[in-house]
Amino acid sequence: MQDGMIEIDARGLLCPLPVLRLRKRLLQLPSGTQVRLLATDPASWIDVPHFCREGGHRLVAAETAGEVRRYVVERG
Repeated sequence: MQDGMIEIDARGLLCPLPVLRLRKRLLQLPSGTQVRLLATDPASWIDVPHFCREGGHRLVAAETAGEVRRYVVERG
């Protein structure tokens, strides 16, 4: 959390745990807050965008660095 953004480290967790952790954290935050999610589960590449669409959140960024997938999600 070097830049002040809330970060969820879900590396090593398998589906659906990364999205469940993201959901739990977002529920505690006001609309417009951005959260960074780190995940290694390849299924997160599908799960996170789907979760955002279904939950009314905005997927701000999604990138891969090696085996780690980084997402920035803004609470809707």
